[in-house]
Amino acid sequence: MRVGLLLLVFLWEAKSQPASRPNIVLLMADDLGIGDLGCYGNQTLRTPNIDRLAGGGVKLTQHLAASPLCTPSRAAFMTGRYPIRLGMASHSRMGVYLFTASSGGLPTSEVTFARLLKEQGYSTALIGKWHLGINCYNTTDFCHHPLRHGFDYFYGFPMTNLRDCKPGSGTVFSEAYWWLVFFPLQILGVTVFTLAVLHFLRLIHVPIWVFIALLLLVGLIVSPFLCFLHYFRPFNCFLMRNYEIRQQPMSFENLTQRMTLEATRFIRRNTERLFLLFVSYLQVHTALFSSKDFASKSRHGIYGDAVEEMDWSIGQVLNVLDELGLASNTLVYFTSDQGAHVEEVTSKGEMHGGSNGIYKGGKANNWEGGIRIPGILRWPRVIQAGLEIDEPTSNMDIFPTVVKLAGASPPQDRIIDGRDLMPLLQGKSQRSAHEFLFHYCNAHLNAVRWHPPHSKSIWKTFYFTPNFTPEGANGCFATHVCLCFGKHITHHDPPLLFDLSSDPQETKPLTPATEPRYHDILRAMQAAADDHTRSLQKVPNQLSMWNFFWKPWLQLCCPSASSSLSCQCDREKQGQSMSN
Repeated sequence: MRVGLLLLVFLWEAKSQPASRPNIVLLMADDLGIGDLGCYGNQTLRTPNIDRLAGGGVKLTQHLAASPLCTPSRAAFMTGRYPIRLGMASHSRMGVYLFTASSGGLPTSEVTFARLLKEQGYSTALIGKWHLGINCYNTTDFCHHPLRHGFDYFYGFPMTNLRDCKPGSGTVFSEAYWWLVFFPLQILGVTVFTLAVLHFLRLIHVPIWVFIALLLLVGLIVSPFLCFLHYFRPFNCFLMRNYEIRQQPMSFENLTQRMTLEATRFIRRNTERLFLLFVSYLQVHTALFSSKDFASKSRHGIYGDAVEEMDWSIGQVLNVLDELGLASNTLVYFTSDQGAHVEEVTSKGEMHGGSNGIYKGGKANNWEGGIRIPGILRWPRVIQAGLEIDEPTSNMDIFPTVVKLAGASPPQDRIIDGRDLMPLLQGKSQRSAHEFLFHYCNAHLNAVRWHPPHSKSIWKTFYFTPNFTPEGANGCFATHVCLCFGKHITHHDPPLLFDLSSDPQETKPLTPATEPRYHDILRAMQAAADDHTRSLQKVPNQLSMWNFFWKPWLQLCCPSASSSLSCQCDREKQGQSMSN
């Protein structure tokens, strides 16, 4: 009897102790601001599940995106390396992919944490947004696809949730339309009218073929424009399961519920096996959407509705972990890919972007509002609950952290810029493993951050800053996102210098008069920047114009519609009908 009781106690304790290798659940919002969450100070948006996650784990208050844009930030997150090392930092205006039929993407030579965990026996899945490319040479090579980068299962959106994907939500191509369509049409219209008047007044004789040629030119401009408007949604906005297109164009109806169900089903399928689950939410990138259960329920319009629906989804994932007894052996991480898009304001003045709290700037620039993101990690009995850490950390740090926890080793033939977070999270170290961090605006080194040993100061220096428009605004409203070149920026020589430990809002640039060590600090940061630049190797540019633009031979279409230009199908609805 006594032996049996001791055995029961031993088995209960063994079950209650976390295993040496945890399950990994990574939750990433899109364009969510650090000021949007209750656990980071928001008092009007309801985020009880994210707040519950923070209360049971560690909250990082100086967690940083490796880039203030989706594509490069996610590439860095997946690999633990600065985007510039991967060829995922643009040398031109466009810093992210806008077409699924582009040939650029995360290089196959790069090693993701999914690949390394899969090699260690983990079951791996990505649910949601990818935005790191699909094909290279044809519609079947899938060279950049998630399944080629270590994921066993993919259900989601290979691109990003552009406004063009939702009818009536506007377009991201408005400036291109102006220069390529409306402006030439205005010139042609004025030309035809002027020639017609002069001809009618018999001041000049204009042959009829001139008018015919001008009208044909109008047709040549208008026809591709109308085709682009008609075919963009089905061509670009589709939902996939593994290599199969499930819905083209994608429907926003109950989309978050569908993705949540996929995530929880994956967990249930893998209760007896270690797993890595990456849930990459489409929210809260525009076009904003929510189901009828959340529509018009928040105090922040459709943006707040989307945030609160995403929080509900995260609650469902956490609840399944609790229900299956997996929470104590699961590391859960929540973040955003960059700061809130402050320029997302409709013509009616509705805010479709989030809040970056006290921080300046937002998405697409390296002021703190663009790169300071939520960072929450929970692993019961391994990470202390309710802890808050104000040391510089990066979303690149997840790569070495989960790779080491899974028993794998990072590749030795390349530089890994992320650092293992566990010593910091477990209190074995009081200092960040990052002395320097480098902030890029596309492929241009924009700013450097320095946290010197034995110092509380966190220095940040800018080599150039974006020109906010209109003057006095907190963003680049004239261009919708801040750009990295030419008239859109101001160079600083000497660089701007801030001490974030005393001025996190970056309002008071330091000078030799206000900081006696001013020149020494700048010299040390420039030396670190030079060393970093020397460590870079030339790699193929995945965001070159050739790799960026739409290629007809890479366009994916539903197999049943391959002979049609419509590219439309809905296997999601068909599947639901069959299950009913």
